[in-house]
Amino acid sequence: MPGVTRDRLYQDAEWQGREFTLVDTGGLDFAEDVITEQIRKQAELAIREADAIIFLVDAREGLTIIDEEVAKQLRLADKPVLLVANKVEQFDASKIPFYDFYQLGLGDPVPVSASEGLNTGDLLDELVKLLPEQEDDPYSPDTIRIAVIGRPNVGKSSLVNAILGEERVIVSNIPGTTRDAIDSPFERNGKSYVIVDTAGMRRRNRIDLAAERYSVVRA
Repeated sequence: MPGVTRDRLYQDAEWQGREFTLVDTGGLDFAEDVITEQIRKQAELAIREADAIIFLVDAREGLTIIDEEVAKQLRLADKPVLLVANKVEQFDASKIPFYDFYQLGLGDPVPVSASEGLNTGDLLDELVKLLPEQEDDPYSPDTIRIAVIGRPNVGKSSLVNAILGEERVIVSNIPGTTRDAIDSPFERNGKSYVIVDTAGMRRRNRIDLAAERYSVVRA
């Protein structure tokens, strides 16, 4: 279902001895509604803090105007970009339907099928070439974790942003804006913490959408 991912989602990963943090972002769109605008802002923050960017496009759908707009933004960001064409079922070079993406000027697209996990090894090989030298893990093993829990629309995300002093998570008066559990590390008085914003919780018999059931399980 389009639009499920909204905030920035962080997950540590490792490939061939290289450790890195992968940041998933909401799909970039240029519509002018409140949620879409905030999703775009979260993606732009992720672009600014990234060392490298995976620009994922849909090989089945082909090149779109939005792809071209996103490519313009990424060129302005001046970061290493790995162009990846998803939803490729056949890896015969003569049958891979992504030649239009060369128009973006971002090099050779790496074909993958994310749903089947096909060719992700080649993708990771190319990605680690773009990463800077390894740094030590900045988070102490005794970091304290705090979860912010409550029913929908009581101001959990606003509280998290106030504690962090930045717009880390999307805030809206629309119930159900937060869809996932969002980890945000910070320090206070020399101690390390991770504050976790969660989706609003309510009785299971009042949950209708599959995405909302998933969000409550994550909380």
